[in-house]
Amino acid sequence: MASTIHVASDPVRRVSAEFLEMPGLRLTVPQASRLFGLPSTECLSLLTSLVQRGFLVRTRDGLYLRPTVRQPGA
Repeated sequence: MASTIHVASDPVRRVSAEFLEMPGLRLTVPQASRLFGLPSTECLSLLTSLVQRGFLVRTRDGLYLRPTVRQPGA
């Protein structure tokens, strides 16, 4: 049973790791789908989930990226 949970969460971990490793990474759904090798509907669902968790943000023009933390006075 534990391996089933691990496998189900693997795409989330992989996508999260890519965004953490490349802080400036900005992707549309089609770009993310190709990069992560996921069907576009699954990729959109995964990215939406990461936005809901606060891990990613979605810009008005449809790019997904990590939120930036502004330094005081910047």
